[in-house]
Amino acid sequence: MDTTKDLLNGNEAKAMINFSIPMIIGNIFQQLYNIADTVIAGRFIGPWALAAVGSSFSIMVLLTSIILGLCMGSSAVFSYLYGRKETDTLKNSFFTSFCFIGIVAVVINLCSLLFIDSILSFINIPPELLADSKKYLQIIFYGIGFTFLYNYFTAVLRSMGNSHIPLIFLVISAVMNIVLDIIFVVPLRMGIAGAAYATIIAQGFSAVGIFLYCVRKVPLLRLERRHIYFNKSIITMIANNSVLTSIQQSVMNFGILMIQGLVNSFGVSVMAAFTAVVKIESFAYMPVQDFGNAFSTFTAQNRGAGKPERIRNGICSAVKIITIYCAVASSLILLSARPLLHLFIRKNETEILNIGIQYLHIVSVFYFLIGYLFMLYGFFRGIGKPGISIILTITSLGARVALAYLLSSIPSVGIVGIWWSIPIGWALADVIGLLMVRFLSKKQSFHL
Repeated sequence: MDTTKDLLNGNEAKAMINFSIPMIIGNIFQQLYNIADTVIAGRFIGPWALAAVGSSFSIMVLLTSIILGLCMGSSAVFSYLYGRKETDTLKNSFFTSFCFIGIVAVVINLCSLLFIDSILSFINIPPELLADSKKYLQIIFYGIGFTFLYNYFTAVLRSMGNSHIPLIFLVISAVMNIVLDIIFVVPLRMGIAGAAYATIIAQGFSAVGIFLYCVRKVPLLRLERRHIYFNKSIITMIANNSVLTSIQQSVMNFGILMIQGLVNSFGVSVMAAFTAVVKIESFAYMPVQDFGNAFSTFTAQNRGAGKPERIRNGICSAVKIITIYCAVASSLILLSARPLLHLFIRKNETEILNIGIQYLHIVSVFYFLIGYLFMLYGFFRGIGKPGISIILTITSLGARVALAYLLSSIPSVGIVGIWWSIPIGWALADVIGLLMVRFLSKKQSFHL
């Protein structure tokens, strides 16, 4: 059965939605995969475990975002070459990018284990959480190689329009993670270490599974000797796209890590509430993040095929889709903030609940702003200008971090200032992104 989607013909909105749906479903299971640790830690171990997992997760996301960014950037190159039907060049790009990203993954793995104490110190982990956070992270870091394999081969498949196979492996591994979480933490009483072991076992399954599928079932990945060499022009193309995309992802998550450090300074209750709302939000606006990634593939393939009109129509369709989705998501979060928080937090922990509700009632109204920002990231990556995404990320996170530290230092504002800094950062980045689209359109520098 052919699992690829045709992004070069037919209705643009339908093509993007059909391609993004498996990505969205897959990411839902990815979030279930991540959220299992949080729910079980909060409900069966306690608020201190919830806070430790939340702080550890922000570090893990920062480090793995480097690998994810490299894979996403390489995928834009793959999509472009796939659209141009340059098969030999595409196969060489697979070899080059695999070697490059694999080396980076090994370096990250070694450095994360060597400097774990310095990393924990940087984000102000409270002394009472230090031992558990370190234990959790040490185990998680051993799975970085699995993160590389899964995300690399997912990027390869999606660049060809195949978003179904990554979904299958992710669903199975997510279910495995949740089952193992319950077994390791509840009856076996392995504590926070059990949650970490469940995660890397599930990651290992999805990584090995998708690797074996690609080797056996994807003809374009059957490289011959003539494809296995380092082509300077391909190295440059991959480096320009993947490194800049990786920088963008890293800057974004580094800013989030700085916010986490600020949140940690307010104590365990605020840390626990922040951990819970971040998990809820990952579900709420995750579909538009995946849609932005799908839009990147759509844009890159049509750019490679020389179809600028489809890109123009795709932009209009994307804006409409994102607006409608975010309006629904915001409404649902506003109406169900308390019951959603009860998934993570016990009903008698009223202080944590109230902090979480306050956050969600402020930030969820503005989800459409982050939706447009994800679309802009995908667009600039798709037209081969990932550097602009870095500018938008620095704008968004820079404003957010600066305002968060400034406003929270005012006694009458406090943590509410951290919450309001988030949509303000999104809005500033959106304005700059739209101005850049208008400027590039006039200059026709991306051949539209």
